[in-house]
Amino acid sequence: MTVIRSKPSATLPEPPAADGAAAAHGGISIARDPWKFRGHSIHCLKATPQDHGAAMASRRRPALVLIHGFGASTRHWRHNIPCLAQRYEVHAFDLLGFGRSAKPTDLALDTSFWRDQLLDYVRERVGRPAVFVGNSLGGYVALRAAAAQPDSSAGVALLNPMGRFRCEQENMQGQGRLSWVANGLMGMGRALLKTRVFQRLLFEHLRRPASIHRQLRKVYVDPTNVDEELVDSIRRPALDPGAFAVFANILNMPAHGPVDDWFSRLRAPLLFCWGRHDPWINPIPRLALFRQAAPEAEEVILDAGHCPHDEQPDSFNAAFLQWLDRLVATAGA
Repeated sequence: MTVIRSKPSATLPEPPAADGAAAAHGGISIARDPWKFRGHSIHCLKATPQDHGAAMASRRRPALVLIHGFGASTRHWRHNIPCLAQRYEVHAFDLLGFGRSAKPTDLALDTSFWRDQLLDYVRERVGRPAVFVGNSLGGYVALRAAAAQPDSSAGVALLNPMGRFRCEQENMQGQGRLSWVANGLMGMGRALLKTRVFQRLLFEHLRRPASIHRQLRKVYVDPTNVDEELVDSIRRPALDPGAFAVFANILNMPAHGPVDDWFSRLRAPLLFCWGRHDPWINPIPRLALFRQAAPEAEEVILDAGHCPHDEQPDSFNAAFLQWLDRLVATAGA
């Protein structure tokens, strides 16, 4: 177990406006690389070492594919890509419905859809097994994708991933049966959450800058990186046409399958990176479940909240690169 602290790192600049154009920054080349998935436009970035020799070496290593969490986008990797792309080919995209990707109003989005988006991207754009790196919802998507197609993944790094184990889901259901009053109130709450009017009011409230800032400060122990850039990266996509339809669709999604199903099928090397103070995932009391599900996994614990890669980027980058070095060395042995 490792506990590390760090301060904010370098920030990724905006990619070139022209599709396919590349810009140099801090020793890396960054390109905006749009892609179509099932007819929908997906915002993508690709970053590689600028030095020719380093770029050639990066092609002999697995590529990295970064998958953001709910409400986030490629901008959430702003402090990671400048470091990781010094040695690796780094890909990041906005999940359909988020960021600068399309926001269809008539499509039922769920984790199966995003799993397929990730797998298709790796097949069409990367062309070799990649390391999937996912935070929160992106972690659940990365885990599902690697479990569904083991040959597509050279490794998986889960950063405070979303999802519950089967025993946790059963405990929650059992607690709901303890009190008919509590059960009734929970049912009323779920029914209210399904109404269009309530969903609209909730959406309008959550996309206000002050509300976004307040929610982020709840899950960042160190508020240094809860800045205007981060708030704006969440706020702007929420103003796009179709953003409310995506939000309502996600509220209506069926319950996610237990993570036991995906861990049991995983074959790739696994890294857990935990922000120990996450009030949503609450990782520390649950570590035994993850260790039992993935006993061979490596583990790093940071003094951070729900987004350790953005809150403690230098510590995350260093620990992640060390794990990648071991992974590459093992694969080449």
